[in-house]
Amino acid sequence: MNVLLIGSGGREHALAWKLSASPLLTKLYCAPGNGGIAEVAECVPLPVADHTAVIRFCADNAIDLVIVGPEAPLVAGLVDDLTTAGIKCFGPRQAAAQLEGSKGFTKDLCREFDIPTAAYGRFTDAASAKSYLDAQKLPIVVKADGLAAGKGVTIAATRTEAEAAIDACFAGAFGKAGSEVVIEEFLEGEEASFFALCDGTTALALATAQDHKRVGDGDTGPNTGGMGAYSPAPMMTPAMFARVMDEIIGPTVDAMAKRGTPFKGVLFAGLMITAEGPKLIEYNVRFGDPETQVLMLRLKSDLLPALLATADGVLDTFDLRWHDDPALTVVMAANGYPGPPEVGTEIKGLDSAAAVDGVEIFHAGTRRDGDRLLAQGGRVLNVTARGKTVAEAQARAYAAAARIDWPGGFYRHDIGWRAVEREKASA
Repeated sequence: MNVLLIGSGGREHALAWKLSASPLLTKLYCAPGNGGIAEVAECVPLPVADHTAVIRFCADNAIDLVIVGPEAPLVAGLVDDLTTAGIKCFGPRQAAAQLEGSKGFTKDLCREFDIPTAAYGRFTDAASAKSYLDAQKLPIVVKADGLAAGKGVTIAATRTEAEAAIDACFAGAFGKAGSEVVIEEFLEGEEASFFALCDGTTALALATAQDHKRVGDGDTGPNTGGMGAYSPAPMMTPAMFARVMDEIIGPTVDAMAKRGTPFKGVLFAGLMITAEGPKLIEYNVRFGDPETQVLMLRLKSDLLPALLATADGVLDTFDLRWHDDPALTVVMAANGYPGPPEVGTEIKGLDSAAAVDGVEIFHAGTRRDGDRLLAQGGRVLNVTARGKTVAEAQARAYAAAARIDWPGGFYRHDIGWRAVEREKASA
């Protein structure tokens, strides 16, 4: 099979790495790719926002399957246009991608179909949003409604912070994403990332993970796109896993089908495990980043047939196998992130780092300049490891990170701390 993978981040490198091992694969292209993806796929400078150009490339190169990695092309309707042109795709159509493209859309869906989530309000002007705060408890969560690259969320501890977040949205801090605001009840509990392949009617659960959103050690500082993750999430017991499928994932798949917008692709539920049970924080309509990196390291099965089964609507006869060993990834980010990052700094020592037992390094924001590897974004590398325990995976990942010579970058030093503490307590 000839496959085109859309995207350029760590998620896409992890997917490309896994896809490249499939005996079904003839040729793997990635648009636009990055410095690491180039080692396992042919990177092509295809303007992904130009759907006509993507369709032409698929026709010229006999592409059998397009896999759309990031959310923006999905929300922009790339899958719709490719499907109309007779090209098979993995990913939801534009109408179904609203589950990520509009937080308000998802909240309304939850309300209509009794899917557990935080209480909320939707607003199109600052005055109404601020008035809503009068009857709400603090802390409270203010979100830009649309796509904001993981940066449109503020957990406000004070009324002043909440009003500032509202003003920032409507002042254009997040572009069109902030033209509407969702204000949510703050949920107490522990977060988990839950993934399921969905073919429009059937949902096949994947492994779970836990992300680390805050930029600094001890979960301090501003939210980011994710500074690290590990899998599985230990609070996701078999009973909790079943509840998520029964109360959140299943009802969502049914609801989207009833609305005439069936969801096909991967459904990524950001969850809060509360005292009352699991509640949906938000949906993403693509594989998570950096969660995909740990999922791919744990996946025993061939990924490509699973994505094909999703696109073909035959998940009801499909299953996947996973390594029992946990995996953990540490994000190495450019100085300045999550603000404007320093780009163009040189990275050395990756061969030495990759030699650590159990380690794979996925590139998230790099480019090649001759023999040099340069940083090209905010999140730049994902140092990923598997081990018999989370503590072992953590030790391997940090041993590898320490071998990377990159003064222009930084990383958290406590990824996986909750799981490691649980392991110590149960020892």
